[in-house]
Amino acid sequence: MEKAAAIRDGYGKGLLKIAEDADVVVLDADLQDSTRSLQFGEKYPERFFTMGISEADMVCAAAGLASQGKKPFASSFACFLVRRAFDQIFVSVCYSKMNVKLVGSHAGLATGEDGPTAQEITDIACMRALPNMVVLVPSDAIQTEKAVTALYNHVGPAYMRMSRAPVPILYDDSHVFEIGSGYVVREGSDAAIFACGTMVSESLKAASTLESEGIKAAVINMSSIKPLDKELLLKHARQTKAVVTAEDHSIIGGLGSAVEEALNESEFFLPVQKVAVKDTFAESGKPEELYRKYGLSEEHIVSAVKRAIGKKALRH
Repeated sequence: MEKAAAIRDGYGKGLLKIAEDADVVVLDADLQDSTRSLQFGEKYPERFFTMGISEADMVCAAAGLASQGKKPFASSFACFLVRRAFDQIFVSVCYSKMNVKLVGSHAGLATGEDGPTAQEITDIACMRALPNMVVLVPSDAIQTEKAVTALYNHVGPAYMRMSRAPVPILYDDSHVFEIGSGYVVREGSDAAIFACGTMVSESLKAASTLESEGIKAAVINMSSIKPLDKELLLKHARQTKAVVTAEDHSIIGGLGSAVEEALNESEFFLPVQKVAVKDTFAESGKPEELYRKYGLSEEHIVSAVKRAIGKKALRH
């Protein structure tokens, strides 16, 4: 098994797993090599559509195919798919309740040297605000592969977010992905870190550092942002009374906001320490450099956990 791989690498493999269904069709906006949808296209060219640099057209074509009983997966870079085709996603997919699966690759500061216009940090907020839309952010290549099967079995609009930078492999082939479920990847009783995507691995590093200081932090992979696993969230919030969220996304509207909303709705109010991009554009650079500069690295998660534990002590 690979020790590290890009999260996007699981997408092409996942498509091949569901390809026996002749109704599965795949569309891409001229980025099929980067998104890994090309793996499907090379084997099933008659069901693969390269739409060119035309994301809005791709989304509408996918919706049209879905209206005729096909099961389309449409992919591009997250920055292009979400920002350039938002109205088409809103009207033709979500409002129309079309069975279209949208896949945005190269999301977050982990996109690195491509710069701030390509480092999509608002897509989770945009997509989870849409009625009828499912939002997934898998944490490694294997979970991405399994998520494709879950999306195939789900009927309705969905968005899956992927990243480019290699991350450690956390799961094996026995992993079962369920929409609406979170996954505990490390137990802990002093605090709970809810993370998604690349930040799950970063949170595990932080948890190891904290353990060396006598602090036991649980790490929960919230790969399903919408629907959110509220039962698992509340369980760990009540057990630890110290909650941290970690995401490679704007601090506004993403996983942290979803967790805060769920806690508020539960009548179990608890302040949440959010590790995320602080309402700013970043710059070009290596992912690890950007994570350090913009507050997403292991040490920032460690500090957030300590703040959460400190606030717990104040409440007592």
